[in-house]
Amino acid sequence: MTEPVRHALLSVSDKSGLVSFAAKLVSLGIELISTGGTARALAEAGLPVIEVSRLTGFPEIMDGRVKTLHPAIHGGLLGIRTRAAHKAAMESHGICPIGLLVVNLYPFEATVARGASWEDTVENIDVGGPAMIRAAAKNHDSVTVIVDPADYEVVAGELASGGNLTALETRRSLAAKAFARTASYDAAISQWFGAQWGDPLGSYFATGGARLQALRYGENPHQQAAFYSVPGERFGIAAARQLQGKELSYNNINDTDSALECLAEFAGGGQAACVILKHANPCGVAVAADSASAYRKALACDPVSAFGGIVALSEPLDARAAAEITELFTEVIIAPYADEKAVEIVSRKKNLRLLLLDGRPLSGTGLAVKSVGGGLLVQTRDTNPMDAMDLKVVTKRQPTPAELADMQFAFRVAKHVKSNAVVYAKNGATVGIGAGQMSRVDSARIAALKNAGVSQAAGLSEPSIRGSVVASDAFFPFPDGLLEAAEAGATAVIQPGGSMKDEDVIRSADENGLAMIFTGVRHFRH
Repeated sequence: MTEPVRHALLSVSDKSGLVSFAAKLVSLGIELISTGGTARALAEAGLPVIEVSRLTGFPEIMDGRVKTLHPAIHGGLLGIRTRAAHKAAMESHGICPIGLLVVNLYPFEATVARGASWEDTVENIDVGGPAMIRAAAKNHDSVTVIVDPADYEVVAGELASGGNLTALETRRSLAAKAFARTASYDAAISQWFGAQWGDPLGSYFATGGARLQALRYGENPHQQAAFYSVPGERFGIAAARQLQGKELSYNNINDTDSALECLAEFAGGGQAACVILKHANPCGVAVAADSASAYRKALACDPVSAFGGIVALSEPLDARAAAEITELFTEVIIAPYADEKAVEIVSRKKNLRLLLLDGRPLSGTGLAVKSVGGGLLVQTRDTNPMDAMDLKVVTKRQPTPAELADMQFAFRVAKHVKSNAVVYAKNGATVGIGAGQMSRVDSARIAALKNAGVSQAAGLSEPSIRGSVVASDAFFPFPDGLLEAAEAGATAVIQPGGSMKDEDVIRSADENGLAMIFTGVRHFRH
């Protein structure tokens, strides 16, 4: 910084910590300049404050929409202190150099999240704030910019110990944060406008968010990572509250998100649902009368893979469910709520992460964004509900009511299994899951093989896959995958249909006495 801070402009929506910070500035002999509600808050606290209108010679107009968009303000922020022509212009026009800018923006994101009206939302688009932030950040050699109350203490400390100067490294770091904040803010606005007009995927796409957590590392220890929340309604893993356990890792967050997406398929269905997930794939899913029973049925699908997995519950965690879940090493338990006894039981496993959603939604709408080399792939989320599908029986045999219920259950699960996906289910629980194979017939075979091993280990007289139904996330391109399922003991099939060989597949189903339904909806997942 070329000269000590003598003037600070403060204009904030979030006033937490404002008065205390401003008081420290005053104690250092720094004059406060402010606007509207911020100026009133400072004056009511007994702090001397100069209204912006005194500097500009122009009153705030149009309900405060126009107040800081003035050369007296932007000249004070943008003027390069070491450049003679800039200094001369400032002196000639009576422009006061502003060495510190403190701005946080109108709460646009919060306004959208609470479902405000069009007029209210538009009114909460800040114009002057981003303009000042960008000006100050651009001129960070001379100006310190704060957009987050969390930075008050650091800046106050540097000013106090450095003769009203801040370190260049600090100013550069704060400038980077300031540009990221305005970029995220503008992204929220552009996405909201796109959603309002039914055009979320326009010619330009902007995205951004606020950091929730700096992570120790990413998917692997040599990768850097952080977790961000995006604008809009908070839901899913970003809305969860961690009650206990080790810090969440990148993989914990990614897997828990996948578990919640699957769990959302069964929320509100009148039964307790449980999803056990490992490495982004469900290894057991079930519905039952209560959480403990649902967990037990889900675990039975693949108790070996469940070791070190994620357990997601649609109903509150109670003592009985907590006792059963903690018998096996588990990384994360997430539930809407937990009772005191359940919390006490989980607390005995000090590293086990317990997350509560406090009634927030498991999943939501909006956009899914994926980074690819040199760009972004953006799509609407796959929220097509099972109940909205036009199910067509294409075989001679109609499914029984029990088969139909299990077919719908299995297809909901298959949507959340990595493609190619084949899911066997019986009595509201998965009994075999084949995930992520290059060949659909291999997925069908692997799921059956895994079930054979699990059934043998459980001492069953025959594999539990016998009498199950099978779901495929995409069509069977040939009869071979369907025949593999029939050989395993499946009695009914649900799949999207749409293959050139559909007639061959239907004929094979009829020849093997299978009932088969086409959904017309595909659910690839990568």
